[in-house]
Amino acid sequence: MLGLYAMQCLWCFDTPEQKARIEKTAQMILDARAKYPDCSPADLYDETVMPHDLRNAHQLNDRAVMEAYGFWGKLNTESECVAELMKMYQRLTEGK
Repeated sequence: MLGLYAMQCLWCFDTPEQKARIEKTAQMILDARAKYPDCSPADLYDETVMPHDLRNAHQLNDRAVMEAYGFWGKLNTESECVAELMKMYQRLTEGK
């Protein structure tokens, strides 16, 4: 669920289309979660019973974010992606 780590950096993306795609898939996550008002986050994000629509929305969001950052097909795990995002953040904030 990489998208959650990168959502605060929407201004980093090169094109309005990338930003719009990420915003759309993020809204899909919120819409899917809203369908289950009686479920706690622990219930919704339990890998064994996660609702299909929520899992799909997260997968679409992950792909949109990974493509926007140029990670798609290059980084294979969430931890690799998060590590690269942290490196990018450090470069952005150096000297500030």
